[in-house]
Amino acid sequence: MSTKIPVIEMFGPTIQGEGAVIGVKTMFVRTYGCDYRCSWCDSAFTWDGSAKDLRVMMEPEEVLSGLLEIGGDRFDTVTISGGNPALIGEGISELIGLLHDRGIKVAIETQGSRWQDWFLEVDALTVSPKPPSSGMATDWTMLDSILTEVGMNARGSYSLKVVVFDDIDYDYAVQVHKRYPDVPFYLQPGNDNVTEEGDISARLLGRLEWLFNKAIADPDMNAARVLPQLHALIWYNKRGK
Repeated sequence: MSTKIPVIEMFGPTIQGEGAVIGVKTMFVRTYGCDYRCSWCDSAFTWDGSAKDLRVMMEPEEVLSGLLEIGGDRFDTVTISGGNPALIGEGISELIGLLHDRGIKVAIETQGSRWQDWFLEVDALTVSPKPPSSGMATDWTMLDSILTEVGMNARGSYSLKVVVFDDIDYDYAVQVHKRYPDVPFYLQPGNDNVTEEGDISARLLGRLEWLFNKAIADPDMNAARVLPQLHALIWYNKRGK
């Protein structure tokens, strides 16, 4: 079985901009390929073919060497994102082991459409099911099984995150939170124009205020945490940040 990982970019150190590890200094490994086609995807280049020439099949040891070459001693966390890294099995598992051997923590985000045994090994697993505006349908049976398994056996932390673009998405987020009330839950406003150039902070802060007000008024969201996309406020729509 091949252990190679389809890597489209590695960068950092930077600051994680969203979810349970917001504010953490981290390196990023972005994998190629996704089983979803979200209408507003901010990393469509990982699956739409526009950047397929940048994809490199790398052994886990090569990924580790690349991270150390880029980041030196300036990080102790690596975030693996995509695309959907849950499409990759043994290679990611080996990479997690190599990073842990060096005392480096691993954070991963996935939409909860596929299971991998290595979910149980990561230090911070974010499961981010996609709301109706994405055009994707949630596999509730799979999501149930993932959250049950990590709830019983995960070595690290795990959480849910839903991106909200409109009122229908918000209602979906309420549904998710009610279904898994004991799982730490994060909301963030979606960036509805990922190609806009220049300073987009005013637009994003307006969306954040809208979501703040929705959650403040809603008793169903008493335990939820509402966060910005911090990196987009600081670096806008720039790649590799």
